[in-house]
Amino acid sequence: MKWKIGDIEIANQIVVAPMAGISNQAFRLICKAFGAGLIYTEMLSDKALFYDNIKTLEMAQINDEEQPISMQLFGSDIQSMVHAAKKLDQATNCKIIDINMGCPAPKIIKTNAGSSLMKNIDEAYQLVKAVVDNVSKPVTVKMRLGWDDDSINCVEMAKKMEEAGVSAIALHGRTRQQMYEGKANWEYIKLVKEAVSIPVIGNGDVRTPQDAKKMLAETNCDAVMIGRAILGDPWLIKRCVNYLDNNIYEEEITINDKFAMAKLHAQRLIEIKGEKTAMKEMRGHAVWYIKGLRFASQYKDRLSKVSTYSELCEILDDYLIQLEK
Repeated sequence: MKWKIGDIEIANQIVVAPMAGISNQAFRLICKAFGAGLIYTEMLSDKALFYDNIKTLEMAQINDEEQPISMQLFGSDIQSMVHAAKKLDQATNCKIIDINMGCPAPKIIKTNAGSSLMKNIDEAYQLVKAVVDNVSKPVTVKMRLGWDDDSINCVEMAKKMEEAGVSAIALHGRTRQQMYEGKANWEYIKLVKEAVSIPVIGNGDVRTPQDAKKMLAETNCDAVMIGRAILGDPWLIKRCVNYLDNNIYEEEITINDKFAMAKLHAQRLIEIKGEKTAMKEMRGHAVWYIKGLRFASQYKDRLSKVSTYSELCEILDDYLIQLEK
């Protein structure tokens, strides 16, 4: 089902979450090929953009095939956030600018960014409004329930964010204190949806097409955001889209498909980062692609040390022979 963020039309209700160190162009192209309606980039530092950091500027490069793309920005200083947002607005072809108010990582919290912004609604409002007022593209926020169980303020924050002019809200149903542990509380996604008139994207514990449909039904949210469940299984995107739009549930993919996709993923990483850096990143992805397979523990160690593309292919080919015995 189509929906919109501002004037940006999105083809379906499956949104790929921003994941640090993962949501690069190689990963995003794969997600798009499997039918993702909207894809977020990994978060970009406002300070890095302010000082024209080369690596960050490279991370801001977008291929037209990935669109629509939401480019996520993190920071806490109004001046540098506005400067960075204007740069994304004017110098990149992203369709949406997202402000990170949900990252729980200590190094982000230390800078008063990410989930730290949930601590003070008025300060968050001033920051977000300043960004909205200085860019032409739709601005969204991705946030959590609150800092901890004693300070859940997502409904109040959502109302204030709408007042600041954001075009949509993505809500992860966990507090910062929970990090990625425990169960996501979808009830607050429902309450936020009831409290605002802009689109709400639900996030947390969607691992199957049935989960996606259940979240939409229980919360009335406009779309479902999926993150960690896609790692090693981008087919989940297609299964969810087909289940939501056509009520078709596709069978699990084959091991050959998994290994072929791992190789393609590596090739695309090499194209944008060079073999040395790409293969270091691929170590984690390769392990995700074999998760749950027989003998996975035997090959996990080898894959986590891979340094060349030919070595990756050799290990996967050897693994396939082992599985076919």
